[in-house]
Amino acid sequence: MWLAVAVLVGAGAVTLLVRSMGAYAQNVTGPSLVEHLLWGAAVSLPLAVRRRFPMTVLLAVSVAFLAGQSRQVADNLVPSIALFTAIYTVGAWSQDRGRARVARVGVIVVMFGWLGFNLARFMLRPEPPPFEGAVGPLDPVLASVLYGVAFNVLFFLSAYYFGGTAWLSARRKEELEHRAEELRRSQEQNMRGAVVAERVRIARDLHDVVAHHVSVMGVQAGAARRVLDRDVELARSTLRTVEDTARTAIGELRGLLGVLRAEPAEPALGEPVAQTSSPGLDQVPELVELARSAGLTVAHGTYGDPRPVPEGVALSAYRIVQEALTNVVKHAGAGAADVRVRFLEKELEVEVTDDGRGAPTAGGGGFGLVGMRERVAVHGGTLEVGPRRDGGYLVRARFPA
Repeated sequence: MWLAVAVLVGAGAVTLLVRSMGAYAQNVTGPSLVEHLLWGAAVSLPLAVRRRFPMTVLLAVSVAFLAGQSRQVADNLVPSIALFTAIYTVGAWSQDRGRARVARVGVIVVMFGWLGFNLARFMLRPEPPPFEGAVGPLDPVLASVLYGVAFNVLFFLSAYYFGGTAWLSARRKEELEHRAEELRRSQEQNMRGAVVAERVRIARDLHDVVAHHVSVMGVQAGAARRVLDRDVELARSTLRTVEDTARTAIGELRGLLGVLRAEPAEPALGEPVAQTSSPGLDQVPELVELARSAGLTVAHGTYGDPRPVPEGVALSAYRIVQEALTNVVKHAGAGAADVRVRFLEKELEVEVTDDGRGAPTAGGGGFGLVGMRERVAVHGGTLEVGPRRDGGYLVRARFPA
């Protein structure tokens, strides 16, 4: 809008100046002042909506420009500025790039046709205009033609080029803003996912640490209560086991809290954050002894050639054995269990079976089996759980090692 107003005011001012100086094109006075001002408005006012209707504005300005030229208006400067702006706007703002290219080229061809017509008419005049003071090596008429052609080539190519450049610049800017927004959303999503994953990991570790030891403590405390009046020594031994189990649980909780409060280390891809104090396969016999102290007959065996495994895998295998034994003690109603650790050629396998009811334990409906699946999935392993064919329940996990 403001550009159109500025061009309109400029057209009026230049018209008044040209008429006041008597500097008419081709030495012809042309139309009246009112008609001059109307032609200035015709090429200026369409620019107010140039961004909304760039193609229509280009057509309107081009027609007004040629019509004004045919009427031999005194001012050529402001109409040229308006035409330049219209060509530039189509290149910079038109959404249909094919039509924009055709429209600009078409207008430029028409304008050069009009220029050729005027040059031919100029050169074929019966009396060529005098060129007073012409001292150059070229013929004055030829020099005038070359000057007009060179000026118009530069004029129209500039309008075409800068319009296309503005379009490309705006497009790149839009793409950068879009990519920046996508990156911001991706970062936010990753942050939310990391927070959720960390909360799940903390919940899983807390469950593994607390549930197992508290379950054993509950069983031991119940046994101590039942034999307290009949066998004081057995009750003391059982309570001592409860005390030791409580201390172990507190120690593991302190270790877990220390991990949460410490500065995070950079883990390997797919590996949970593990500390050197984290339990592993070497502590599986302690789980077996703890389950035995709860009155469960537990067999334990290691098969294959033992070899070092990644600490994260060792921790996950330990936690799965721990959760499986916890479920056996709490829910299975079993009298015996079997814990096996197998070092296969390319895998580490841990297996816990029992002779209990063989139905899904209460842990299957809570967080226990969910935590097992998550631990196995982190390492790309497999988990098999369910009733055994000959009775009891099976938990078998395999980790790539």
